[in-house]
This record gives sequence, C-alpha cells and structure tokens, in this order.
Amino acid sequence: MTARTVPIDFVRSAVATAERQGVDIEQLLGSVGVAPELLAQDRARVTVEQMAATVRQLWRISDDELFGLGPAPVPRGSIRLVGFGVVGCPDLGSAIHRFIEYRRLLPGLPPMAVTTTGELTRYTIDTSVLDEGEELLTVFLLAGVHRMISWGIGRRVALRQVEFPYPRPRNIDDYDLVFGAPLVFDAATAAITFDSDLLAAPIARTEEDLIAWTRNAPTDVLSRRDYGTSLAEQVRKILARGLRGDWPTADEVARRLAMSPQTVRRKLGDEGTSITQIREDILRDAAVASLVRGDETVEALSARLGFSEPSAFRRAFRRWTGSPPGSYRGSAP
Repeated sequence: MTARTVPIDFVRSAVATAERQGVDIEQLLGSVGVAPELLAQDRARVTVEQMAATVRQLWRISDDELFGLGPAPVPRGSIRLVGFGVVGCPDLGSAIHRFIEYRRLLPGLPPMAVTTTGELTRYTIDTSVLDEGEELLTVFLLAGVHRMISWGIGRRVALRQVEFPYPRPRNIDDYDLVFGAPLVFDAATAAITFDSDLLAAPIARTEEDLIAWTRNAPTDVLSRRDYGTSLAEQVRKILARGLRGDWPTADEVARRLAMSPQTVRRKLGDEGTSITQIREDILRDAAVASLVRGDETVEALSARLGFSEPSAFRRAFRRWTGSPPGSYRGSAP
C-alpha cells in the first residue's frame, strides 16, 4: 500500500470542535504536527496518522467517543465494552441487532436501525440528533460501522451504496479513499448498504482481537484496505509501482486490467478521474508523507519521485497542496 493523505477539511472540522471546548488550537495542531497556516489552504493535506492523532486528542480533551457532538456524552471506552458483548454472537446479523440493542445503554449514540430487503441490507444512522454541520462525525460513524462489520467477520465487505444527509462536498475524491462505493448526497439519512448474505457470516473475532483492534483506533476508520470496488483504486495499485522504478504507461495499465486504453479512460472519466490525476495523487501523497516524516531532503525526495530538479518538484508540490514543501517539513510530532 502506498502512503495516503486526507484533506485539510477534516482537520478543520476537528479544530472547530476543539474551539467550542476552549482548546488552544495552536497547541493542538502542534501536538499532531500540522502547521496552523495549512488550515487556510483548501488543497492542503495531512497524513492518515496525523488525522488519527487529531481524533485521539479530541477523545482525550472531551472524554467522549463522539467528541462532545452527540446528544449526550459517550465516555471513552464505551464502544469497546459493547464490543465485548458483540464478539460472542454467532453471526453478523445477530451481532448487529445486539449492538443496536446495547445502544439503549448509551443515549449519546444516535438512533440506528437495520432493514433487509431481498439481497440488500441497509444500516441507517439518524444524525439529525448531532450538532448541525458535523460532516466529519457522520463520515466517522459510517466508516466505523463498516470497519467493524468487515473486521468482525474477517472479510472484505464491499459497500453497495453510502448515503450522506448533506450536500456533495468539495473533497469528493477522498470519500472513495474511505468508502470505495457509490455515494449519494442530500439523502434523508446517513446509511450504508451491503449484501444481505453477509448477515449469515460467522463472527471470527475474540476478546483479545478486539483489544488489539481498538488499540489502533481510529487509524483503520480513516483509511481503507483495497476492496477493489473502483477502477481508480485498481489503477492506483498498478501505478504505485512507479514509485519504485519506471511508471507504467497507459497501455501497460490497460493490459494489466484486460481492457483497451480507451475503455480505461472512459471508465475512469465516469469515476471523475484519469491516469494522469491518479499518478499526481500518488506523487502528492508520497511527498507529503516524506516531508512529514522529515527523513529526506527536498533534493533527495524530488530525485526519488522522478523530478528533473528540486525547483520542478517545488512547483508541483505548490500546485498539489497550495503551499511550499517547507510548510510540511519535519512536522511529525
């Protein structure tokens, strides 16, 4: 897997939440290695690790699994305790129903429901009880449910559809990183839809597994394993070899996919991207990750990424992120 980044919009949402609780924002950003000036750059990115560290700080500050944004506090560790009761279920269907029953013990969680209609099952979360405009928390909740389902049965779960009760955001491409599924915005409620036959899948985890999994939270919620649900993700996997040598050509990518180059271009266009854009995203994410780690000079990084000279890399990086490389240099906490 290549390095991934997430948009600054998610950090902005976290900062707004922390500000309402009187937190020193510069201190918060400094603790996770994000330069404050990046908040003003719409194209700025942070690593998944930096975003996960930000969420952990919000948990620490609020002592609330929902960062103080729900109808009542959900004390830290509550979800893990509920998980201990869920891992003992025989299959996914009974685990989901038990989790929804346990929700009554945690009034801070929004109302949830599951409905099965033929081959599809829909899990809904009523986010109307949350603070208005909290898109980050909606994404976090939907992704959290999806990750728990996949983790619980030890299988990749391809989502058939994901619904969001707010308008289409600017950073739409990043939602594929998190969900890798068809997206619907301005929906009546937040929801994920998956194949009903998964409900019979046995729960494959133990309490020890649960402890280990939650220890890594929320990193897995903010990223995504390769579920192969979009052509763009498959192309990214092929192109990523370019970070270790020569970049595959469009014809080579098409051959790997058993498609014609024209078909690849058309299908990627339907997904709102292209081979060129995916290659740029790979370079951008690799550059951000390296600069945050601070273990390469700009000269060495530009050469490794295939730029003819550092000045060309600097121009490209500013085009990608709106900021010079120095804004990210050595910012890891």
